[in-house]
Amino acid sequence: MANPRDIIILPDKQLRLISKPVETITPEIRTLVDDMFQTMYDAPGIGLAAIQVAVPLRLITMDLSKKEGEKEPRVFINPEILASSDELSVYEEGCLSIPEYYEEVERPARVRVRFMDLEGKTREEDAEGLYATCIQHEIDHLNGVLFVDYLSKLKRDRVMKKFTKAAKLAAK
Repeated sequence: MANPRDIIILPDKQLRLISKPVETITPEIRTLVDDMFQTMYDAPGIGLAAIQVAVPLRLITMDLSKKEGEKEPRVFINPEILASSDELSVYEEGCLSIPEYYEEVERPARVRVRFMDLEGKTREEDAEGLYATCIQHEIDHLNGVLFVDYLSKLKRDRVMKKFTKAAKLAAK
């Protein structure tokens, strides 16, 4: 049975760590994946990077299926973007580590991504639309980058200040 894990919240410095590659798919990695899906579905969210549950590994869970429909859980191990389109698209993004904050972010409309699946097979896929946005957002997490880093300095400073203040209040 999967155990939901605590999601680390801005301004936690771990969110700025660069995650390490997964060397081998061990039973512990499979347990982590199960826990991450449970955490992501409970949140609820559509993507989760391992660093968001304080595990600095290059591992992402994602499910872009509609709420009512069948679940379509996907795992991306050591994902990397091989190519990005010049064409950009704008999506309103949110993040489980920056709760209840949403802002429009401009990113490449299409990307080619290489990753390993849970069976250890290397795969390459073209992503567009929500899939492209989500995979870029989650890979950014693996590199210590947050979606607020794409915002204007004013907006970024405002959200950092808000979450830093909230963390101080919670610590009291």
